[in-house]
Amino acid sequence: MNDLTILAVNGGSSSVKAALFQDNLRQDFHYEHIGQGEFPDHAAAYKKLIADLDGRTIHAVGHRITHGGDVAHAACILDDQEYSRLQNLAPLAPLHQPNNLLGAALFAQNLSVKQVACFDTAFHTTLPELAQRLAIPNESGPHESGFKRYGFHGLAYANVARVLPDLLGALAKKRVVVAHLGSGASLCLLENLQSMDTTMSLTPLGGLPMATRSGDLDPGVVLELVKRHGLDRVTEMLYRESGLLALSGGISSNMQTLLSSDTADSRFAVAYFCRSVTAAIGALAAKAGGVEALVFTGGIGQHSPEIRASICAPLAFLGIRLSSESNNANKPFINMAEGKPVVTIKVVEELEIARLTESVLHRSQ
Repeated sequence: MNDLTILAVNGGSSSVKAALFQDNLRQDFHYEHIGQGEFPDHAAAYKKLIADLDGRTIHAVGHRITHGGDVAHAACILDDQEYSRLQNLAPLAPLHQPNNLLGAALFAQNLSVKQVACFDTAFHTTLPELAQRLAIPNESGPHESGFKRYGFHGLAYANVARVLPDLLGALAKKRVVVAHLGSGASLCLLENLQSMDTTMSLTPLGGLPMATRSGDLDPGVVLELVKRHGLDRVTEMLYRESGLLALSGGISSNMQTLLSSDTADSRFAVAYFCRSVTAAIGALAAKAGGVEALVFTGGIGQHSPEIRASICAPLAFLGIRLSSESNNANKPFINMAEGKPVVTIKVVEELEIARLTESVLHRSQ
């Protein structure tokens, strides 16, 4: 990051990851399984990170912020006014936003350093109106109410868009579907390396079924659940008790655990997830009129050959055919020679955070 020392902080729903960029070197800090072991909560993980930095001189801290709301810029200085605005968006991303902002608050208390908010929603500001609009009434106009498709995982998709030309050449600017599959999961349709559609919508709850999040549901299901259990209880159910955890009958929300299990419920949860991803890829390809390449990222997407094979098996009609040998070896290109490119990419969200932070610092000088 040239002459600047930048700490990129990526706070997730159950982890805190950070990377210190200094003199073209990178040092990683990982604090995982929050709430299950060494770290009872995110505050403990952030305090350990601050202690592990051991008084080093840092010029700025960049934070992944899950929901940026209605802003056109990808990042900005995180001052008191911006912090308050982002707090108001916390109900739209309850697993992530409070923990993102907690990190910023703790750094403000312990270090005198500039902080920058880097928005996971920003990559999707290129969505056309057909992809943004929701089919609900808006009394104040089509965009003013804030009810629209924002999309998430934008820092990951931005990183994919940055490296894709080196992998695919001119093909990278054509129609590419990116499947970001992990504890949270979504798809993005890229054209000219920009977001044209995505599966998550107003919140990170929608789209594909995830580890503990439900994904898309019939709105009538949600209304009926709220009638029976109340809003607060249903919010907890849909964010923390649904998805793979519910589909497996409570066995696990972890895909690797489910793949290792031989129970009928585990197999069902895995099959349900794969079928949902296949359907979503097909839907995006249909909207675009075809697809030239498919990309897998995220913990599941990058490391799970069985899941990739199950997802891609029904997609031969799109020209997507996997090489069993390459897929099982987790190679960068896993397609058969006669098939369209299917690529696995390790996303580096912390690098995107650091780049955005550096850019904001230069603009503010």
